[in-house]
Amino acid sequence: MDSGDKAVDSTQPAALVRPAGILVVDDTPANLRLLTGMLKEHGYRVRPVPSGRLALQAVQTELPDLILLDITMPEMSGYEVCEQLKAEPASRDIPVLFISALDETIDKIKAFAVGGLDYITKPFQFEEVEARVQTHLRLRQLQVELEQKNRQLQASYDQLRELETLRDNLTSMVVHDMRSPLMGIMGYLEILEMDAGPKLNPTELALLSDARGVALVLAGMVNSLLDVSRLEQGQMPLHLAPADLDALIAAGLGSLGALTQQVSLHHLQHSPALRVTCDADLVTRVVANLVGNAIKFTPEGGRVTVAAESCEQGVKIRVVDTGGGIPREYHQKIFEKFGQVEARQQRTMYSTGLGLTFCKLAVEAQGGRIGVESEVGKGSTFWFTLPG
Repeated sequence: MDSGDKAVDSTQPAALVRPAGILVVDDTPANLRLLTGMLKEHGYRVRPVPSGRLALQAVQTELPDLILLDITMPEMSGYEVCEQLKAEPASRDIPVLFISALDETIDKIKAFAVGGLDYITKPFQFEEVEARVQTHLRLRQLQVELEQKNRQLQASYDQLRELETLRDNLTSMVVHDMRSPLMGIMGYLEILEMDAGPKLNPTELALLSDARGVALVLAGMVNSLLDVSRLEQGQMPLHLAPADLDALIAAGLGSLGALTQQVSLHHLQHSPALRVTCDADLVTRVVANLVGNAIKFTPEGGRVTVAAESCEQGVKIRVVDTGGGIPREYHQKIFEKFGQVEARQQRTMYSTGLGLTFCKLAVEAQGGRIGVESEVGKGSTFWFTLPG
């Protein structure tokens, strides 16, 4: 091999300021001199040692980037040296290449078993030695770079989680502080409607009624934010008790008021009645959220059907609409917190902000599952299960 063909630039890990350091361990002086001289000619920093004990001391003094290790040595074999290196956190990742006159398969298997990465048989060709050294230095460089990137990713992730926690805590505090004055506004509007209602003309009375309606929607959003936060943190108390599922569905539909008049709404009741152990309030709100969402995205005069049935998991509630449908790639995103999905062609927003997130958390908190089946132009079926 041409001695002018230096390997420093092409083989050294980018993170190293100096050329790669190689520890050569061999009890035969001729082999030690030969390897040391050839490696130095090709730009490596080489430390030759004639025994395993001295090799371990050399590693404690300065960690090499790679070790060329003979097997048959007095006092301590190469196998024992490698085992001790791999047992120490500081040296276990150093590439160890065995270089030995032992050429039986069992010798090579043992070399790999104790942590060696490669095996070179004596007598060796230096071109082969250098090629393997280059390869393993490059692999080690890539490993170090990958570990650095993983640490950076973990640090970024930890920072992001911390910022997200701070954001959620701030949001919860602000929303919680908004709740009391909002309740006051709703109370004052109700009193105003009762006391001044007879004195207002129909237009003014309608405006007052609309103001109460908007305040009620805002109160629902505030409650959803607080409930989602509590569900995420596992702090929402569950009141599990046997309940008539059709009665819970009816209660959910009843809470929607005049909204249900925009579509043809059908509640297909099950016979005999289905009973399930659940948190009745949460299930009622889940039904109201899913049906309200279906009505919102169903054209006026369309059809929304609610039905419950037995299934392997227990019971399954389905809300079927005749709306525009949701593209398949968005079926998971719509349940994400603040996740909004826009169909490019229809310019339609498939989201209620936190409504579907609340539904997912509320159902899963009770051991159930939730999902959607939908195609664009063919409506949607939102469903959730509860344990029997």
